[in-house]
Amino acid sequence: MNALNSEIILHNYPQSPVAEKARVALGIKGLSWWSVDIPRLAPKPMLTKLTGGYRRTPVMQIGADIYCDSQCIIRELERRHPSPSFFPSSDGGLMWCLSRWTDGPMFDIAVKLVLGAAGDALPKDFAEDRGRLYLGSDWSEGLKAANAALPHLAAQFRTALSWANDQLSDNRDFLLGQAPAAIDAQLYHIVWFIRGRWDRGPVFLSEFIQIERWEQNVAEIGHGMMTEMSPEDAILRACDCEPITAPAVDPFDPQGLIPGMQVTVSPDLDGGEQPVHGEVVFATSDTISLLRQDPDVGNIGVHFPRAGYRVDILG
Repeated sequence: MNALNSEIILHNYPQSPVAEKARVALGIKGLSWWSVDIPRLAPKPMLTKLTGGYRRTPVMQIGADIYCDSQCIIRELERRHPSPSFFPSSDGGLMWCLSRWTDGPMFDIAVKLVLGAAGDALPKDFAEDRGRLYLGSDWSEGLKAANAALPHLAAQFRTALSWANDQLSDNRDFLLGQAPAAIDAQLYHIVWFIRGRWDRGPVFLSEFIQIERWEQNVAEIGHGMMTEMSPEDAILRACDCEPITAPAVDPFDPQGLIPGMQVTVSPDLDGGEQPVHGEVVFATSDTISLLRQDPDVGNIGVHFPRAGYRVDILG
């Protein structure tokens, strides 16, 4: 294998909570990686040249394979670097189920708390971009509704944190025990976001003594060994490689997806985002991999989760 096909490149920016989840995951594995700084707001032309239009943060690149969404990032890191495992107990399936709650409803509440509390203080371009992404086409009314519902949202978030606080009440270091797991990164990024971006976050979190102790444990893991890389060099890495995913057929796929089909993939919500078009390489219950060509880069493999993403067959 080309050595470039093993280099981990994370396209991210420092303030992104979901990128923080991926950075903590890299720390749990103790990995060396390259960091490419991307804009907080669209357009992101150097990123979308690799992804085919997907613009969310973060994106992981290994050679000419592009992994979109932290689900795919965590899954691929576990496949390539199985030790130490993201799943140190025998409850891996249950942890993936739980991650759909942390990454879904719990993160949505955190976003509404942060955006709703900031209100008119949000920069207009940022409010429009994130409001459209997370609150739908009528994002302006959504921001007003979030502001009006702040006490309710805080109460809902408090309930979720109390459950996690109880889980940690036996003085364990991490959510599953003494070893950090994927679920630690998946919950930590939300606490990190609330502490740093909601003006009442630190006071709100002070109720949860066990959460704050655990939060410090996760922070001390660090982010692995990071080196900066330019977007231009990341694209050159992709130019020098070929995607490594082999075609495969899942006979139980409900959509009947098979290699060679032309499809689009997009987040399964109305965020105003551009679907990614490509040719199916394989599709399983948890991942779909596409082959696409860029005139300046060549062949690129783009990988998405099935959970939370919509696949539409063309033609």
